[in-house]
Amino acid sequence: MKKLLLLLLFTVNIAYAQEDAWVYFNDKPDTEFYLANPLEMLSQKSLTRRANQNIALDGQDVPIHADYITAVTNANGITVMAKSKWLNALHIRGSVDDINALTALAFVARIDFADRTLNAQSRGRVAKPQRQANAQRVQQTETTFNYGTSASQVQMLNTHLLHEQNYTGTGITVAVLDNGFPGVNTTQSFARLNDNGLIIGGYNFVQRTNDVYQGGSHGTIVLSDMAGYTEGQLVGTAPDAFYYLFVTEDVAAENPVEESYWVEAAEMADSLGVDVINTSLGYYTYDNVRYSHTYADADGNTAFITRGANVAFSRGMFLVNAAGNSGASEVNPNISVPADAYNTLTVGAVDASRQYAYFSSLGPTYDGRIKPDVMAQGLAAVVANFEGTITTANGTSCASPIMAGAVACLWQALPNKTNAELLQIIRGSADRYNNPDVQYGYGIPDFNLALQGSLGLNDSVKTDYMLYPNPFRNEINITFPGNIKTASLTIFNSLGQRVWEQSIAANNPVFVDALSTGIYSYRIESGADLQTGRLVKE
Repeated sequence: MKKLLLLLLFTVNIAYAQEDAWVYFNDKPDTEFYLANPLEMLSQKSLTRRANQNIALDGQDVPIHADYITAVTNANGITVMAKSKWLNALHIRGSVDDINALTALAFVARIDFADRTLNAQSRGRVAKPQRQANAQRVQQTETTFNYGTSASQVQMLNTHLLHEQNYTGTGITVAVLDNGFPGVNTTQSFARLNDNGLIIGGYNFVQRTNDVYQGGSHGTIVLSDMAGYTEGQLVGTAPDAFYYLFVTEDVAAENPVEESYWVEAAEMADSLGVDVINTSLGYYTYDNVRYSHTYADADGNTAFITRGANVAFSRGMFLVNAAGNSGASEVNPNISVPADAYNTLTVGAVDASRQYAYFSSLGPTYDGRIKPDVMAQGLAAVVANFEGTITTANGTSCASPIMAGAVACLWQALPNKTNAELLQIIRGSADRYNNPDVQYGYGIPDFNLALQGSLGLNDSVKTDYMLYPNPFRNEINITFPGNIKTASLTIFNSLGQRVWEQSIAANNPVFVDALSTGIYSYRIESGADLQTGRLVKE
């Protein structure tokens, strides 16, 4: 995990008798039943969120076949650590021989070891390329809340102007995935949250219990920037949203099973009807260095947690993720995973004067996409700790929840927008949208500008075509900018050869099932309007 404060960590390379791996299955025999009976796998709130965004159910929503889980659980020497229906996989632990023995099961598609040197066809590590070289405003107005010392971090995004219009997150459900939430159920800083019944559930995936008020206190600090409330000192950016608290980070060790816990929690969030997920976590180095990621893994489609994040977005949820705190590192200054996910709003850190915070991790992704997406205050951010004390802390871990709360308020104000539309609206409101870079991404968003522009009161919010999901399987949805209704879509293979071309219309899905699995580039043209980008077919 990229901790809230920068720490110097020392690891010792020791021998590991037990290995971590993912076992993937061929199919889901129960698919027909579950698709015909969706309430057996998703809540009505989840189904309503899907319906509002025209997102159809598919096989990824279907649980893993129970007999497959039983067979692996009962296999010699195997411990099942976590499961993912989206990726149709179990995270397992055992000896190399016992794990490889699972390939004898007819329903096992493949096994991926966390130590990729153990895989039959391990993907080669790619050398890290060289990084490219690359209006201040804090409004002071009369506010509904007395923000006190937290005013700058709220006003920097103009979230207070949404609050003044009674958009405080009401009716929006946020899931916070972190390492623990001690003090949230007892201290004054969260009394408003508890007194109003705004914590509506949670689960500890590390301990497999319902007790989320244990573990590390990082989650407490993160939650305080969204939901904390101490009059005149700290007001979170979404003080009236509903919250689920999920513990996915193990404070005792750094192991890729935490990626699997995260995916499991995101799946639960989806099934419960969560709208926004905040993740102030990131993964790069593990205790067993053979499991660690490289910059090459930050390509939007490699890490288990990143692939889970891509699916989460395709289910209609809005994901906000801290960029990481390694910007000052000579070894790895770049974003961690899952901050590299295609449609996650990745948040870097600035100070109260809107200047880049020295520790904020840098972009781009390994495949060249703009990251971080946006920035918020993460240097000397005002927080509440597990004792209820109002203090300050440094880290993109603070910038992310400040941003996530603002997203919740904006979605309350614009309930008919899809997550893809909201993502582009927020990016388009940022102050560096026309000139993004590796430090700031698109810059600092203006949520009041985003709201005004979406309501037709301001035309300065820039929007592009938005293609999702990405990676895709057989179907791509495209959000059109402005008043454009039709365009031409051309897709090219890795050799630059045109492999698909078609006229497309707004609000109509594009079916590209004839394309093989792989990486493609695309071009969308409508008159003088031109956009290019990259697509990945799973």
